Amino acid sequence: MSDKRMKLVLVTPEIPFNTGAIGRTCVALDLELILIKPYGFSLDEKSVVRAGTRYWKHVQLSEYDSWQGFLDDRRPLRESLYLFEEHGAQSFFTPSYQEDAYLIFGCESKGLPTTILDGMDDRIFNLPMRSPLVKSLNLANVATAVAYQAMRTYLGG
Repeated sequence: MSDKRMKLVLVTPEIPFNTGAIGRTCVALDLELILIKPYGFSLDEKSVVRAGTRYWKHVQLSEYDSWQGFLDDRRPLRESLYLFEEHGAQSFFTPSYQEDAYLIFGCESKGLPTTILDGMDDRIFNLPMRSPLVKSLNLANVATAVAYQAMRTYLGG
């Protein structure tokens, strides 16, 4: 599939509020939101809609039953995949993101499964945290920071 728009991918999201907030960011930035099942909630839950407020109806949403289903349908180029993990070897400031990038995030409690991460070391990025007091950041906050950084790099500043 050749859509030149950036896409934000959530693999097995668990918290409806995060998904709603990320959907709202996607509307603001004209990004497609791709959700990969299973979810830890129903998309009909009020908390998803409440977090996305009146914008949820404008989310350009695609859903897949599995990671493999997503790969089979979209056939993304390896260099368009950007995986985000707490222990990624590279900072999210490092890459020059492509306009058709897939920004990929795992579920809140476990991150991305090893089946997705295996063999992708050069495509795994982290958000630097300066304080050792913080173990992880909220998924919606991370996704928003990554989306803005990615857009900044391909828009030229």
